[in-house]
Amino acid sequence: MSPLIDRHGRTKRKLRISLTDRCNFRCTYCMPEHPDWLPRSTLLAREEVVRLAGLFVDSGIDQIRLTGGEPLLRRDLLECVRDIDALRERGLRRLSMTTNASRIAPRAAELVAAGIDDFNVSLDAVDPDTFRRLTRREIAPVLDGIAALVDAGARIKLNAVVIRGDNEKDVVPLLEWAMARNIPLRYIEYMPLDAPGQWKRDAVVSEAEMLAAIRATHHVDDLPRGHDPSTPYLVDGRYALGVISTVSNPFCSTCDRLRLTATGELFTCLFSPLGTPLGTRMREGVADDVLAEQVRRAVWLKEAGYASRPGPVDRPLTMHAMGG
Repeated sequence: MSPLIDRHGRTKRKLRISLTDRCNFRCTYCMPEHPDWLPRSTLLAREEVVRLAGLFVDSGIDQIRLTGGEPLLRRDLLECVRDIDALRERGLRRLSMTTNASRIAPRAAELVAAGIDDFNVSLDAVDPDTFRRLTRREIAPVLDGIAALVDAGARIKLNAVVIRGDNEKDVVPLLEWAMARNIPLRYIEYMPLDAPGQWKRDAVVSEAEMLAAIRATHHVDDLPRGHDPSTPYLVDGRYALGVISTVSNPFCSTCDRLRLTATGELFTCLFSPLGTPLGTRMREGVADDVLAEQVRRAVWLKEAGYASRPGPVDRPLTMHAMGG
């Protein structure tokens, strides 16, 4: 079968699947303090998740990342992982997970054994007060979870959203914490994906500002940029750092990913105002070949991205429901 290509010539290889919209954190840039959860009856059952995942793998997707909300809140998470891992026979090469790690400590080893190749852990600061202010939760369980993943031999990458007035002063301390443990880190510019009206352009700490802060005490070398959303750097000649600069330097021209919400709605771009309701159509009895054709059409019509239409996206779906 031919690969999934959009009208801008970009081939899709990666799919992010949200297993739940629910989260035990209340990160200020991601969700309201008192969110309205989706009805459980609208969320995809495990069999439906696996069916759609298989459809995408058969269409050329070879990397899947499980997200939320917080995927550890899904009761049948381990079964989901094992069933999706079985798709390697059909072409899946990599299975990953994004998590806040607060509940992962007792399950780290079993998730690695079940098939998770690598984990992205959200960690916006190592200062407990800053972390608490941003997430409205405590940092200790997260640090315990990271330690458990390390002990389980998992590959880990840290993700940190940087927001002016909140944690821009934590850029260097977090970097040095990660360097001391040799855990790769990616900084992410604050994107306009939270509740409508909250995002402000002047709250964005740009890639250039982050690098200036780091270069005050560390040597930083530029590295060639590939298809990954982050721009890579080498710190002090030994440490891999990445910066995702969606606002100041968008990577839309090389985007190779798609997103599936916990209800089975396909979003071809993080900033798309509308999705394709694959889950609903599947439940209505639409056959896989028809669903696959709808995926191809949606991908072909994918927008150019944030670079062509910067600013907040107008839709009721916020980041915790979209999936990281």
